[in-house]
Amino acid sequence: MAGEDTLRKTNRINMLFDIYGPLLTEKQQTFLGLYFHDDYSLGEISAEFEISRQAVYEHIKRAEQTLEECETKLGLLGKHEQRRELSEQIEAIFGQASLNGQDELKRLVRNLYNID
Repeated sequence: MAGEDTLRKTNRINMLFDIYGPLLTEKQQTFLGLYFHDDYSLGEISAEFEISRQAVYEHIKRAEQTLEECETKLGLLGKHEQRRELSEQIEAIFGQASLNGQDELKRLVRNLYNID
């Protein structure tokens, strides 16, 4: 369970980083990228940049907070997830090809366009 939560958090941070990364400081981008994308440990990053593990940890935590604040304000990841869910529903309906399915497909497409 803990491993699943860690993976879920890592995936979320990576997705937020892909969307909002340019809004972080250069150092935050570097440390977050090394930690979450490249799987470096805090110790490896601190040795590479000759700063304490605590300093690396603080940069990463502030970066995570900034990413979450951006998502709270802009909701781009949430909208992306809504689009993906609607797309999956549309794909499932394509396999049904009934008239009711076509009406449902039209409704889902309208929802997809109205997410923003």
